[in-house]
Amino acid sequence: MEQWTRGRRLGIDVGSVRVGVSVCDPDGILASPVATVARDQKTEPDKQPSDISEILRYVAEYEAVELVVGLPINLAGREGPAATLIRQYADRLAAAAAPVPVVLTDERMSTATAARRLSERGVRGKRQRAVVDQAAAVEILQGWLDARRAGAVRG
Repeated sequence: MEQWTRGRRLGIDVGSVRVGVSVCDPDGILASPVATVARDQKTEPDKQPSDISEILRYVAEYEAVELVVGLPINLAGREGPAATLIRQYADRLAAAAAPVPVVLTDERMSTATAARRLSERGVRGKRQRAVVDQAAAVEILQGWLDARRAGAVRG
């Protein structure tokens, strides 16, 4: 396993409409929500989408050393069409964020888990939709951090 580098990481939950962003402390103990960014689906292929530009602002603000992007794996453990789209997004993000590395991690059920936890806290309806992407980004990053600590990185 790769040597741990101290520093903040950003968790990224890429959806078709929104992108959730989370951050962890420099020691990689706890992930916290940062923002929900609207996906920019209208940018020409040769231009940088506004959602990636906004993520890069968070990379600079938090001095991120790594970006952890959730990769949707189906319940059978395989990648489907959604994973292909996320890989394309991650490649575009990696090119824009270089030299900050982008890693992919299994995000199976992160949004469902985030929605359930929000519901348990009484956050429902429009309020939940506004923050579920951030909460899913927290689930992705926290799961990756926990797996790192346990010695088995997912993805």
